[in-house]
This record gives sequence, structure tokens and C-alpha cells, in this order.
Amino acid sequence: MKLGFLTNALVWEGLNNIRDMADWAASHGFETLEVGPNIPLDEALFSEVLEEGKMTISALTYCRNYLSPDAEERSLHRKELISRIQSAGRLGIPVVVTSTGFDSTREREHYDGYEAIRNKPLNSLDPVVRWFAEVLEAAEKANVRVAIENCPLMGNMMISPEMWERLLERLESPYLGMAYDPSHLLWQMIDPYEPIKEFGPKIFHVHAKDTEILRGRLARTGILTDFSWWRYRLPGLGELDWVKFISNLREAGYNGMVSIEHEDPVWGGTISRIQEGLLIAKRYIEQIPGFRVQ
Repeated sequence: MKLGFLTNALVWEGLNNIRDMADWAASHGFETLEVGPNIPLDEALFSEVLEEGKMTISALTYCRNYLSPDAEERSLHRKELISRIQSAGRLGIPVVVTSTGFDSTREREHYDGYEAIRNKPLNSLDPVVRWFAEVLEAAEKANVRVAIENCPLMGNMMISPEMWERLLERLESPYLGMAYDPSHLLWQMIDPYEPIKEFGPKIFHVHAKDTEILRGRLARTGILTDFSWWRYRLPGLGELDWVKFISNLREAGYNGMVSIEHEDPVWGGTISRIQEGLLIAKRYIEQIPGFRVQ
């Protein structure tokens, strides 16, 4: 497994030059980068950085709602995803991380049924299957694997093992798999460990992010009032058993990128604090038994 990080946290604080980011990452012992959507995709510059040999790029990431009810927005995002798959192919980047899209039109079956709260992810299955035929055609031509993240917050139906199974059954392709992020499973009360064994061959990418459940707040708000009862944390500062998590990945045969996704509010606010947070996470992950195998 190679250890790297998603660039988003640094971009949010104003650092968006891929060369500067690669130089900093290499100087602090990171092996690879996951490049997020807000870094300009200048293929010539990316090629220069890669040819220097100090840093690899294991994934490009572009997660948006490809089923947006706004036709112009929907078309823009779809074109951008296909473009990034094509760029990844030309640059030799093996994975593009994305979402599925989510159909937000609500058809209420019962006054007090599930649809009174939100639309069922299952309602998005058919339109996602139709749209992803185009995605997978582009992926096959580019020889790039597409990894769908399990985050529920960005226009996505692939949020649980139940939904992973349903979509992967409908879209059987060696180019389609998952970006596995345990942090989202924790706040959904989903087991983050056992699904690794079930879906191991389909895990193309892993996010290293933890979640802290604020039990006192949860007792007051319940799960629907707002999201103030949980927050993302650096690995080791939340609920996840990282020894068990890494062990399960090893047992499943995973040998791809482990990408630190820094969204910890305690270690945010400035570039220097973001960088220190990334280094804290790096040191923590590297000491986990079994992470480094010679």
C-alpha cells in the first residue's frame, strides 16, 4: 500500500499548485497524491511533475451530482468526469474517484413513509446504470478504473453495502469498483470492517478518514435534526479500529493507495495546521501493524 493524501484540504486554504504540493509531499515522505477537482488539470504541468519522479499520482477525483435536475449543471459535470477519465488515461493515472449522481425528485408512497424524509437511493439505480454505460465506455478506452466513493453527501446512491451490491450486480465491469471510506460508514451506523471481506476485489482506492460520534449531542438531537452529532477526524482520533481496518484490507489483498482525506476541523484553518494534520495522520498510519510490509 502507498500512503498519500487528497489535495482538497490544502486547496481550501489557497495552495492549488500541483508542483508546490508535490514538492511538499515528497519532502515529507508521502509516496503519492490523490488530486481533487479544484486543482487545474494542466496535463503538460502534470506530466512534468510526474516525469521528475519525486511524486506519483494514484487518482484524480471528481464527485458531483450527475443526475442533477438542472440540465445545464448535469451536462457540465458529466462532460467534466469523462474529460478527467480521458486525461487520467493520457497521464497514466490508474484511478478516477467519483460519485454516482442522485435522483432528488421525490415520489411519496406513504404520508409517514421513508419518502417523507428523503428520496430512496434505490430510486436512482436505473438512471445511474444508464448514465454509467457512458462512463465505463470511456474508462475502458482510457484503461482507467472508476472508483465510486461511498459518501452520501455529494449526489450519490452508492452509500451502503446494500447499494454497492445492487449497483455492482447491474454494472459488471473490471473498470468499475469502489473508493472505500470508513468514515461515512461510521456515522451511518454501518459496520466498516466486514464489507472489506465481501467487496475486497472491487476496492480500487481507500480514504483514510475517521469519524467522532458526539454522544451527548446525539442524545439531544437524534439523527435527523442536523449533523452536529458527528464530525470527521484524523485517523486515530475517532471511532475506527485502524488495526482491524488495515488488517482486513491486507487480508482482502488490497495493495493500492491509502489516501488521507483531511476534513478534521480541529486541525484546519491555515495551511500550516492542515499540513501538520496530514503529518499527524501519516505518522499514525505508518505505525499500524501490517501497514508497511517489506
